[in-house]
Amino acid sequence: MTTKEKKMAKITKRQQQILELLEDVEQPCTGKMAIETLKKVSKKLSKFDETLEAHMRLGIEVKHADQQVRSTVVLPSGTGKEVRIAVVAKGEKIKEAELAGADYVGAEDLVDKIQGGWFEFDKLVATPDAMGLLGKLGKVLGPKGLMPNPKAGTVTFDIKNAINELKAGRVEFRADKQGMVHVPLGKMSFTEEALMKNFIAFADAIIKAKPSAAKGSYLKSVYLASSMGPGIKIDTKQLPSEIKEHIS
Repeated sequence: MTTKEKKMAKITKRQQQILELLEDVEQPCTGKMAIETLKKVSKKLSKFDETLEAHMRLGIEVKHADQQVRSTVVLPSGTGKEVRIAVVAKGEKIKEAELAGADYVGAEDLVDKIQGGWFEFDKLVATPDAMGLLGKLGKVLGPKGLMPNPKAGTVTFDIKNAINELKAGRVEFRADKQGMVHVPLGKMSFTEEALMKNFIAFADAIIKAKPSAAKGSYLKSVYLASSMGPGIKIDTKQLPSEIKEHIS
């Protein structure tokens, strides 16, 4: 073995600790076991409050329009993150947005502010009649994932409900070009029960979002991981039963 190969083969102290913490975990495993294990790893090795992440590979042909996966889910336990919401609206909807708790509200003035490089918000909501104002911002908002979209529930006249759900922990998910979906499910400081509720809600939403045109195995692989921790493989065959057990 060359010196370079020896260096590559050597694992760090942190990696060794992770391996030790995972040695009694049979994979694939249940979501409950994965969350329990990841909390132990995070508590022992992390110096900050990590985020629990779900990573799924779906059996879809993303290039086909009828096999796109894009939707939203309200995480019962929230995300652990304060969501700053900006709303572009007209008329009475501006007042409604303010009363509903939007952090920033406006029409042309807010659009001009964003065009000038202001992005002190996490979600942008717009009423259908105000979408025309955002047309010129497509190239700016699109790459940042901030462009309002009906499928994401961010283009709506029901401003109050949209704001309430976003503040409560509604997250958007969509499959990328490789058929992968990545979603944050809350902070590792949450209780195991709280994280489990979020994972079950998300997994259920993913299954319900299965395109009718998708053939064969839909859940190709499912992993749970913490921000700086290992990925733990979930038993996709057992997952539907786990969802049913927690939702019923």
